[in-house]
Amino acid sequence: MRSGPDELWSRRLLALLAGTAVAVATARGLLALDASDLTQFRGQVWMVTAVHLAQQHWRPRRTGRLRWRSRVVGRHGTEPGLVARRSTAGWLRLTADLALGSVVTLGVASLLPDRWRWVEVGRPVLLAAVALGLGWAVYREVRFTGRLALTASGIRDGGEWYPWSEIREARPNSRKREDGVWLRLDPGRLLPQVVGGRDVTVSDERLLAAIERFRAAPEALAVGLPVTPPEPASSSDGRLPA
Repeated sequence: MRSGPDELWSRRLLALLAGTAVAVATARGLLALDASDLTQFRGQVWMVTAVHLAQQHWRPRRTGRLRWRSRVVGRHGTEPGLVARRSTAGWLRLTADLALGSVVTLGVASLLPDRWRWVEVGRPVLLAAVALGLGWAVYREVRFTGRLALTASGIRDGGEWYPWSEIREARPNSRKREDGVWLRLDPGRLLPQVVGGRDVTVSDERLLAAIERFRAAPEALAVGLPVTPPEPASSSDGRLPA
């Protein structure tokens, strides 16, 4: 049961305005810097890289639950569904990714020799790329409801979309040092995909139980009435998860 396009387009407009505001403010600040001001970012590259690598090993306990929302803004419409919020580890990963990309780009911009004829064009282009990257990140965060959502149409993980009709199997991800729920899709999408993981507050066990439940009956999410997600039978040590 999808609602009309008004809310979808209002959410897109809000996301566009937020992303544009961040991009414009960032661009104004960066373009006001000269080459000597940019040199300070060179020494920050190693620190930011170290933080980026370190945060990849953090696996906090995830005790959140999927929350019912009567209006979940997705890629093509608004419909009821279950939503998982971005976790603290997910926010840290997003921040670390943006910081690393921005600092490296600014460091490269500071290294451009002033004697090069095209530096007056090349350096502003790099600075504008940083501003656009930050604006795009804000747009994506505001654009959708929650980090991950289950609706009658399918699963949305960030900006990726997986219709229920394409999901052939779901199971815990078995790759080393990775988490999330592994999805085997139909032959049209050959590579398996992983959804959830440490980026969301919901544990893999809870997410897998919900996917298996609604993969068999996705219409249960379309009635418009609150839906309680199923709980996994037990954890690996025989106890119910917290």
